Amino acid sequence: MSTYETPNLRSIALIGHGACGKTTLVEAMLYRTGMIENRGRIQQGTTTSDNDPQEKEARHSMRLSVTHLDAKFDQLPRTRIHVLDTPGYPDYISQDYSALDAVRSVALVIDATKKVDQFARRMMNLAKERKLCRMIIINKMDEPDADIAQRIEELREAFGDGVLPINLPKEGFTHVIDCFEKEDGVADYSSVAEVHQAFIERIVEEDDKVLEQYLEQGKVNPASLHDLITKALREDHIIPICFTSAKKLIGIRDLLKVIIRHMPSAFEANRVSFLRADGSVFRPQADPSLPFIAQVFKNIIDPYLGKISVFRVHQGKVTKNSTLYCDDNKKAFKVGHLYVLQGKQTIETERLSIGDIGAVTKVPEIQYSSILHRAEADQDLRLQPLPFPKPMFSLAIQPRRHGDEKRLSDALVKLQQEDPTLRIDHNNTTNETIIRGLTSTHINSVLDRMKTMFDCAVKVSTPSIPYRETITCAAEGHARHKKQTGGAGQFGEVYLRIRPLERNQGFEFVDIVKGGAIPFNLIPAVEKGVREVLQQGFIAGYPLQDLRVTVYDGKTHPVDSKEVAFVAAGKKAFLDALEKAQVKVLEPIVRLEISVPDQYLGDVTGDLASRRGQVLDTAMDNSGIATIYATAPLGELDSYSTQLRALTKGRGRWSMDLDTYNPTSAAKQEELARQFHRIRED
Repeated sequence: MSTYETPNLRSIALIGHGACGKTTLVEAMLYRTGMIENRGRIQQGTTTSDNDPQEKEARHSMRLSVTHLDAKFDQLPRTRIHVLDTPGYPDYISQDYSALDAVRSVALVIDATKKVDQFARRMMNLAKERKLCRMIIINKMDEPDADIAQRIEELREAFGDGVLPINLPKEGFTHVIDCFEKEDGVADYSSVAEVHQAFIERIVEEDDKVLEQYLEQGKVNPASLHDLITKALREDHIIPICFTSAKKLIGIRDLLKVIIRHMPSAFEANRVSFLRADGSVFRPQADPSLPFIAQVFKNIIDPYLGKISVFRVHQGKVTKNSTLYCDDNKKAFKVGHLYVLQGKQTIETERLSIGDIGAVTKVPEIQYSSILHRAEADQDLRLQPLPFPKPMFSLAIQPRRHGDEKRLSDALVKLQQEDPTLRIDHNNTTNETIIRGLTSTHINSVLDRMKTMFDCAVKVSTPSIPYRETITCAAEGHARHKKQTGGAGQFGEVYLRIRPLERNQGFEFVDIVKGGAIPFNLIPAVEKGVREVLQQGFIAGYPLQDLRVTVYDGKTHPVDSKEVAFVAAGKKAFLDALEKAQVKVLEPIVRLEISVPDQYLGDVTGDLASRRGQVLDTAMDNSGIATIYATAPLGELDSYSTQLRALTKGRGRWSMDLDTYNPTSAAKQEELARQFHRIRED
């Protein structure tokens, strides 16, 4: 397969809200460049990007897809463009985030008939933070209810005065006209001359000499402005707008020309920032002669090829049969096959250069965000992490079929490699396997994939709440363990005191035994007995916390005192003290940060109040987003993701962190105690 040098490589991620036409746009770009003979259709499940059975059934993107196209136009060099198609729904936003590590340019695709939504703003702001060059594609420009003027006004309000058209619709929205090269012509919206002037003036502001020349002569040769355009893009001084109708193939060639002419190659774009183990920043050089460095931004579990690890080249070059290292792994691996991707197709290539996106297969040690490198000095490199949203929706799962425990474990490991926002935890207290994701839709898609790809069906339930127990007053305990079985017996006697600690202080064990009343080598046995009770709980079966146990006296027998006797005596003495210490059940309280459009603020705070939540503060930003800071009992937040989505029409986001543990109500404590005693009796 043909290889390309860095100046003739581009990479761009298409981001934007669901149903704005990103996947159809990719099909149009592939078709216009001759990469496919016939355009696929989303409704028929035949598109290059949406190639997974789940996506075909859902009829929308659920995973990041990588494609490439080789474009050749008159007066332009033959160029390879790596195009990344991303999902447009917040349930799969980790895939959108991952795309930002793979490219140096993004294109926000906007539906001309719909307002600029919060998802678009969020992704564009993150792209800006990552110092990516940005452009905007207004798609569906020919729809009867398209409102071009309103969309541009919204875009400028959201992203600044640098948002300017570089072309315009013409001839009844059946074509577009280039407003960068051309100074005159007739357009369906605005004036070609005005748009040309506004764009050129924005660019020449980047250089004082060029600006002076422009002011003196009244014009400048657009062909001479390439370096200034890439500078303006790098510095976020300009965000060009292109117009398309992907369904009718309008404006596609013009869009591709804009990407080739103006969007930067890896030589021209802002360099990425890596971190070394000592905290210093390392920026790879766009130099093919330097040691190879690449970053993995996606793993795909393929039933035939195994794990496919997709990466972007940041420095040097890689060829087939190269020897590489992964992260700080001391064992090298050989690149037996080197691929570029076309949706689900893997196409072999001999070499990849800086700015290329490629893949290797069957390297077990590669994880999401792994660094592939050739030099030992680069083994400590890590890319600055993306701010992935925390997984807030959780389910307890267990295999539906007996004996599938190993199959379930293997499936979860592989699915985690594909999805950086999927978390798997094991709650030792409740002995539950917990799967955590962004939303119920996200988790359901994972469980469906587990069933279809790994033949592993599961039973799901609501995870148990991790309650705790504590004491509310000081007490003393005493126990003598004495056992005679005919031979050597068992004897141990322990005196101890317990007292409560401040909340979240955990557990302390203190030994103040004097005169060898309990030999020092048997004190650990007393602590072991105490810790057994700590884990088992006292009134409701939940671990005890926030207390100090002080052992101050005891007795021994010269023959029968041994470890097992003092484990038992310590356990019984602790239980004796707990009987007098007024044990209470604690419930977890979490800190909440909830972001919603301001029109939903009252509904969301009212719902929080019904969940025993307490609003601590609210803040409002310039885009009309309210952030609520609150606390609430974790037990009241079951299905909160679903409720927040319903209250805000899918526009609310939230995160939580454990704050503290507080005593639960007497009624709840009684209910939990009854359940515990019933289970113990059974």
